[in-house]
Amino acid sequence: MAPSPKLFWATTALFFISLLLPASSLNAATSDGPKGHRHEEIVARHGAVATDDGRCSRIGMNVLREGGHAVDALVAASLCLGVVSPASSGLGGGAFMLIRQNNGEAQVFDMRETAPILASKNMYAGNATLKAKGALSIGVPGELAGLHKAWKQYGRLPWERLIKPAEKLAQLGFKISPYLHMQMEKTKSGIFADKGLREIFTSNGSLLLPGDICYNKKLAETFKRISDFGIQDFYNGSVGFNLVRDIRKAGGIITMKDLQRYKVKLRKPISANTLGLELLTVPPPSGGPPMILMLNILSQYGIPSGLSGSLGIHREIEALKHAFAVKMNLGDPDFVDVSKVLSDMLSPKFAKELKKTIYDNMTFDPGHYGGRWNQINDHGTSHLSIVDRERNAISMTTTVNSYFGSQMLSPSTGIVLNNEMDDFSMPGNGSAGLPPPAPANFISPGKRPLSSMSPTIVLKDKQLKGVVGASGGSMIIAGTAEVLLNHFARGMNPLSSVMAPRVYHQLLPNKVYYENWTTVIGDHFEVPAHIREDLQKKGHVLEALAGGTICQFIALGDAETSKENGDVGKLVAVSDPRKGGIPSGY
Repeated sequence: MAPSPKLFWATTALFFISLLLPASSLNAATSDGPKGHRHEEIVARHGAVATDDGRCSRIGMNVLREGGHAVDALVAASLCLGVVSPASSGLGGGAFMLIRQNNGEAQVFDMRETAPILASKNMYAGNATLKAKGALSIGVPGELAGLHKAWKQYGRLPWERLIKPAEKLAQLGFKISPYLHMQMEKTKSGIFADKGLREIFTSNGSLLLPGDICYNKKLAETFKRISDFGIQDFYNGSVGFNLVRDIRKAGGIITMKDLQRYKVKLRKPISANTLGLELLTVPPPSGGPPMILMLNILSQYGIPSGLSGSLGIHREIEALKHAFAVKMNLGDPDFVDVSKVLSDMLSPKFAKELKKTIYDNMTFDPGHYGGRWNQINDHGTSHLSIVDRERNAISMTTTVNSYFGSQMLSPSTGIVLNNEMDDFSMPGNGSAGLPPPAPANFISPGKRPLSSMSPTIVLKDKQLKGVVGASGGSMIIAGTAEVLLNHFARGMNPLSSVMAPRVYHQLLPNKVYYENWTTVIGDHFEVPAHIREDLQKKGHVLEALAGGTICQFIALGDAETSKENGDVGKLVAVSDPRKGGIPSGY
């Protein structure tokens, strides 16, 4: 018998009211794990969604429950993130998505932003501020095109069903999370300087506070049009027209032709055998290849003994420095020939040669590692890891780059606009004593800038073992690699693998950044003092970092969990507590 209309609407209302709750208030009611577990970890039998906001994890999980493919869950969850976590991602940004079907087929959707047609190598004339924020920093957004293309190929549920939760959140309002408020505080001057941001995120001359209800009704209207008329309304219709008009009015150069010409690139994943595993990750211009190089170097040490304690951390840092030295030779493969450097980065023989230059008792100046070019500092982002009932798996990292991207919100569409042009290298942007900027990453119309995003899927004996990735700009490579090493090399359980304090290095500046911070939900992360002392004795310069990468991790067939529950097929999903995220599963 069909439910009564009253019951239907009551249930629907309760569902959307639950979406107003901040992530920190959601419980792990869908978890199969024992009571007392942290909410950042759940154990699920059928499917799991790990995002950095519990509301979006739950939306994705509901899609899986309805029989949706992992891609359906990804669309719904990532659109949700663009609403409730707009400083990190959204329709105005781009992403790298890695999908592996349960039959072993894998594919990369490169939906990275591109340089506008009117962009040029010297367009900023050495002015780094114009590249970093404002209308000239905006790249052509690709996230929506990529999500729709993936849905067309794999999706099972109606497009409108996947958009509706994000539309409702934007229309009915959502609670400001503690982490979003922290991002707002750090971008306060930019929010007040921009009419679009100011109208959404302030009230009576002050920033909205954690727990305050935030509305973005223009974004809700945008979602409604995309739901009714498809993505052509964004790339060749009224939404796109309004978006371009707002950008041009602010002094930008993006045109309708840019939106009309945007193409998602379907790429073949990189596959590498290392640490006794097969790792699938994303090819250039992503951070996947440098991460593989780092792990190839480290896999030559005894595991786990060679990667334990402060000596293991030292070796990690040295491998990272080598990876970053090689990274800046990469660029968009449609514009520069990266075949030789890519081949080196994936070669165990090349890694063996680099390992010979690592000394266990000391570190070196950047020149020792052979880097020819200066680094870029990419920023922000949000990561999603998803596994469905059939064990189709997705790892996707999405971004608008800096907090609130270009620090511009299109008033007529409600969309926060990226500042992805800042991820290109700029001629004449060198400083005394530093290497020159990397030509492979110079601006060209239609080109995609270099990135550190490293979505990864882990296999063993052709069986899915893990889905991982991170947000956090240039620290992503280290953050993703450290979670992988913690679980698959050091034998730590999934939650501990994510919770362990992290260290970062990007060759320039020649500093080890180590976590020492208390998060917005009260957890404290700090690399132990004895490890710091040992690193300093080897010559490392250390600097405390009040922040870090945010990793989402789903592990399959964890030995301890399987033993306890008698079920090898379970999923253990972890959302990083550093951002207050909560996973969801069933």
